[in-house]
Amino acid sequence: MSDSEEPKAKKHKSSKKDRKSIDKEKSSENPDTPTYEERCLAINILASPLASKKSTKKAHKLVRKASQSKSLRRGVKELVKGLRKGDKGLAILAGDVFPIDVISHLPVLLEEHNIPYLFVPSKRDLGAAACTKRPTSCVLVKDKKSDGKEIDAKDIFDALVEEFKDYDPNTRTTN
Repeated sequence: MSDSEEPKAKKHKSSKKDRKSIDKEKSSENPDTPTYEERCLAINILASPLASKKSTKKAHKLVRKASQSKSLRRGVKELVKGLRKGDKGLAILAGDVFPIDVISHLPVLLEEHNIPYLFVPSKRDLGAAACTKRPTSCVLVKDKKSDGKEIDAKDIFDALVEEFKDYDPNTRTTN
């Protein structure tokens, strides 16, 4: 290295908390982000049971906590692999996946394994909640961590499972 060249300055690395607070500020400032109702217009025909606005927020909060505690499987391939290995939990699927064939087999597979599932309107929001930059079509929130302990947000997990039981055709009584 010659004396005229200066060493490259290292980039200042911000802490994870700072990045999260900046992301929240960006999302609250951006007025053109679609609302829950606008996202519901883009869902496909398979998206049933669709979580309510309040339940969608709960689902995203649960996915974020599960992602931080490493008790989450992201994507179709990982979800199916987890089912084959015997993972139990709650599946959260995105309702705006196109082409529909990508996730069309999942509801039947989840019902065969007796795993509750809910649809949320946006794969972009589901990916953001799972702490990834990419949109995610589905996640499996495992009810127990790999070391056998309970997950951090067990109360939210139980509330969403109870909500699914209202939609579950196997537990529903017909009039």
